[in-house]
Amino acid sequence: MIKLLANENFPIASVRYLKNEGFDIRYVGLENAGITDKEVMDLSTAEDRLIITFDRDYGELIFKFEHKPPAGVIYLRLFDFNPEYPGKFLKDIITNRNITFRGMFTVIDERGIRQKNY
Repeated sequence: MIKLLANENFPIASVRYLKNEGFDIRYVGLENAGITDKEVMDLSTAEDRLIITFDRDYGELIFKFEHKPPAGVIYLRLFDFNPEYPGKFLKDIITNRNITFRGMFTVIDERGIRQKNY
């Protein structure tokens, strides 16, 4: 199964939900609070973890500054949700769809999924 790295802006309730569902997930907000986005990418690379974030700056880091975490980045664009919703939404996408995230910047919102290879 995919190993995940939740950025600080990802709700802790969703982290707990995914952990309870059997996902291997680390949460930057508990273990590495305050680190930079670049440091999150370095951690992702070192542990081969897919980053999940609500921070659009990751697209700029990847495409403008050439930071390319191998496991990929999922940028969520969800609004007005309860704290567990992003976790449930991601679980459905990761487990029920045939999507490759490695080497991809993936933008997910309630209308669909867009990916760009890097």
